[in-house]
Amino acid sequence: MADPDPFQLFDAWFAIAKENEGDDPTACALATASASGQPSVRMVLLKAFDARGFVFYTNLESPKARDLQANPRAALCFYWAKLARQVRIEGTVQPVSPDEADAYFATRPRLSQLGAWASHQSQPMPSRFTLEQAVAAAALRFPLGNVPRPPHWSGFRLRPDAIEFWIQRPFRHHERRIFRRENDRWSHTWLFP
Repeated sequence: MADPDPFQLFDAWFAIAKENEGDDPTACALATASASGQPSVRMVLLKAFDARGFVFYTNLESPKARDLQANPRAALCFYWAKLARQVRIEGTVQPVSPDEADAYFATRPRLSQLGAWASHQSQPMPSRFTLEQAVAAAALRFPLGNVPRPPHWSGFRLRPDAIEFWIQRPFRHHERRIFRRENDRWSHTWLFP
C-alpha cells in the first residue's frame, strides 16, 4: 500500500481547522535563521498551499525576507489549540513568481495594498502618525483604480523536506507522524511522543 500524501492530510486537517478553530487557522509561526545562524521566529499567515509548498507574503526588506535571502531554509508551525493538533513543516524556501505575487496582491483590501507601499517593515518609526501620513501619501499616489504591487513586496514558498503531524492524547501519549521527502517521493514513520 502506498504511503498517504502529506499534502492531502494537511488539506484535511486545515479544512477541519477552518471550520472549528475560531481564531485565524492560517496563522503559523515562521522560523528563519540569518546567514550567521541567528534564529528568529514570528507569526505569518498561510496564503496558499499545494504540492509545490506553502506560501506566505511579506515586505522584501523585512528581517524575515533578509534571513530567507541569506539562508533559504525555514520552518513553519501551525498549532490549532481547540483541535489539539500541530503541524510542523521544514524545508527550503524560494520566491513565488511575480505573476503569482501580483495575483495575490490584487485580492488584498485596498488599505492593505496601500499599507504595503507605506510601511518600512520593522524599521524604527518616530510615531504612529508617521505611518498614517505614509498611508495617506500612498492613497494620493494611487487615488483611483488598482493599486500595483510594490517592487519591495512579494511572497515565498516553503518546499517541505519534512512535515510532522501531531495530535494531543491523554497522559502525553501523543500521536506523532513524520513524512520525509526522498527523491520527490514521500515516506512516513510514527514517532514516540
